[in-house]
Amino acid sequence: MVKRPSDNPLSCAPCHAGIAADYAKSLHFTSAGQRHGVIPRFSAKEVALFDKKVFEQSCRSCHASCGSCHVKSPPVMGISLGLIKGHAFVKKDEGKTCAFCHGGRVYPEYTGEYSGVTDVHYQKGMMCVDCHTKTEMHGDGRRYLTKQDVRQRPTCTTCHKDISSGKKLRVSVAHEEHRGKVSCYGCHAAGQYRNCSDCHGGEAKASPGFILGKNPRNTKEITTLRLIPTVRDTFAKAGIVQERYDRVPNYWNTPAHTIRKRTDRTQSCDACHTEKKYFLTVEGLPKDGSRANRGLIHAPGPITK
Repeated sequence: MVKRPSDNPLSCAPCHAGIAADYAKSLHFTSAGQRHGVIPRFSAKEVALFDKKVFEQSCRSCHASCGSCHVKSPPVMGISLGLIKGHAFVKKDEGKTCAFCHGGRVYPEYTGEYSGVTDVHYQKGMMCVDCHTKTEMHGDGRRYLTKQDVRQRPTCTTCHKDISSGKKLRVSVAHEEHRGKVSCYGCHAAGQYRNCSDCHGGEAKASPGFILGKNPRNTKEITTLRLIPTVRDTFAKAGIVQERYDRVPNYWNTPAHTIRKRTDRTQSCDACHTEKKYFLTVEGLPKDGSRANRGLIHAPGPITK
């Protein structure tokens, strides 16, 4: 008996040949994003050690198979696992197909379970697949290193094409003034989201927070940041000291799924330009964190016009 037959996409290929072929190269299946996110901290020797002792033994064990998303199961803590009614397959069910893996962070933030602030899209009846397409989930037949490289990723302007439109002059001016300088999340993310305060090398901990700072992938833009600390001894047991640890920060730009039309930052310019609420500070940096964190600190200047 094969414990997890859909771990091999070829099991589904006889009927779903195209999808299975694409999925075998997708980020959901390869877990390449996890690998690519951390290896900049390693020397060449450490990368080889990581691939052998950590990635293949640990990270790759979490890849999503076809059955991980599509096989129906009884709920545990609101998340479905295992089998029920034999092999009952589902085409889509966000509580199963998405929350099973993304239920620690994105899904409870989107539904308001985490902070009490429900994303406006969820409030209007939209679910994950209304933005994240089937092609994005299954892959398009290309191999990507990170989700940033995926062409079909949704953006706010996919639907909200003209961000300058609006009957109120203040709205149009605000959008134009911040275009290219502040992400949509920077103004429209409302509730707190989960931030990690320790990594999987030790005891995993998380705490709520809301952080604004420079986008590490585009330092000309201010956006929401999420603390994801790979601490210096995370891979010590594998003999990896992370010789290039300080090359990348512990904070990464995050598409917070707590969007509201009105937030304290859209209601008042003072929230950012006078009170400087939520912005990353030296005092807020993790102890013994990467020196690259300091490059993300930004203090908004006063309004001069």
